[in-house]
Amino acid sequence: MAVTASSTPSESEPEVRTAAGALRGGREAGLAVFRGVPFAEPPVGPLRFAAPQRVRGWDGVRPAVAYGPPPPQSGLLGASQETTGDDWLTLNVWTPAPDPAARLPVMVWIPGGGYAMGDSSLPEYDAGHLAASGTVVVTLNYRLGIEGFAQIDGAPANRGLLDQVAALQWVRDTIRVFGGDPDRVTVFGQSAGGGSVAALLAMPRAAGLFRRVVAQSVPGTFFSPELAADIAAACAAELGVRPTVSGLSAVAPALLPAAGDAIAAKTAQWRERWGQITHRPIPFAPVVDGEVLPATPWEALAGGAARDVGLLVGHTRDEHRLFSLIDGVLGQVAHEQTETALRLLAPGPDGARRYREAYPAASDEELYELVNGDWLFRMPSLHLADAQIAGGGRAHLYELIWPAPGLGGGLGACHGLDVPLVFGNLRSGRPAVLLGDPPSPAAEELSARIRGAWTAFAAHGDPGWPPYDPGSRLAQLFGTPSTVAAYLEETSRLLWQDHTFPALPLLAP
Repeated sequence: MAVTASSTPSESEPEVRTAAGALRGGREAGLAVFRGVPFAEPPVGPLRFAAPQRVRGWDGVRPAVAYGPPPPQSGLLGASQETTGDDWLTLNVWTPAPDPAARLPVMVWIPGGGYAMGDSSLPEYDAGHLAASGTVVVTLNYRLGIEGFAQIDGAPANRGLLDQVAALQWVRDTIRVFGGDPDRVTVFGQSAGGGSVAALLAMPRAAGLFRRVVAQSVPGTFFSPELAADIAAACAAELGVRPTVSGLSAVAPALLPAAGDAIAAKTAQWRERWGQITHRPIPFAPVVDGEVLPATPWEALAGGAARDVGLLVGHTRDEHRLFSLIDGVLGQVAHEQTETALRLLAPGPDGARRYREAYPAASDEELYELVNGDWLFRMPSLHLADAQIAGGGRAHLYELIWPAPGLGGGLGACHGLDVPLVFGNLRSGRPAVLLGDPPSPAAEELSARIRGAWTAFAAHGDPGWPPYDPGSRLAQLFGTPSTVAAYLEETSRLLWQDHTFPALPLLAP
């Protein structure tokens, strides 16, 4: 691969030399920024549906000033459907000092989006504020939907997770020239990014690639191979092909997300086969295939798989309210909808009754929000901390309780509210609408507090509050003001304490 550059490096155009070749970035607010850096070959042609392959080198100087193209993805929530190239496997680096002697802590961000959407170029993921604290920050893309997570005959499982491992291997081998310390890498992610981070903790191929993890709003959805294969077969049938590498390779990558969207839109017809995931709906998730992902994160951590990795994990208080808004049911949940949610999602054969008894004053809508949020994000996140402690490790727990003032102020501490607060992008990106316009001084102060906790944890493993333990169950409650107190969701914790979040099965053959 030959790359030419039209000018010589300068202070405004920082340059680094990697094993693959030289890169020239830009300067922004005192930081050196490199965008669109390939960490693996484009997964197309003969490499389609394969494990990621090491990127080929290039001659000359490669410009690294523009984000790489997003991977093909779902359009259900307005994500870009433009196909601007097939070099999906790229990453971006913000660094205060592109000097090998700097040895700064490194934070690697994995974006969320239901394993079907995700794009590191979104303005909410600009890492300038985080890197300004003295941290090297990396954001990345990975394969999504059918390309990344469908269980396909002839292809390795969890290709999207394997892409993330390839990016972390690139960080291990390369980040020093950007001023980062490969021995102080923290991986962080939210929603499906939090689920990916949790999966990485359980993956032998990821062992040793990071020292710490920040898992924000971890979803509890991990699939058995049988369930994942059945969903893949439905997606392939939607396209008129077989769920094999040869069958799906006959379909252009840009056309696959529409098939995933079509299946998501009608999952209710498979309720007797696919069960709980038809309620949200969730057609893609990591697959506990026994090789790439040998066990669920909860099982792996309880067995000690990540006892040497520092864990910071938590969730927002009102995780599901944003989805209720998206679904058009916020403020108008009917009794029948609550009964269905309780029947499908509450743990144990008498879960619905136990929820109503545990929350006797709750309305139907409040119960609907509680059981959805508990099943999908709140209890999986809490259980990850419990599993880490059971396996001999260390964890810090948090809950974001500050109610979002934007969009009329009715969403509470909803899913996704943590993203602009963590990155400090309070005025740009879609999640910023949750903060109001302009953002309040309270939002500015809370964002600074959260950013400080995340970067301190990345630097030395202490976010600023005591570790979690099953006795006191202390958690950082991020609000205005923020406090350290016993975990707030004790009622839900007791309802879910015997649940194990196993890989979701195929209910009928």
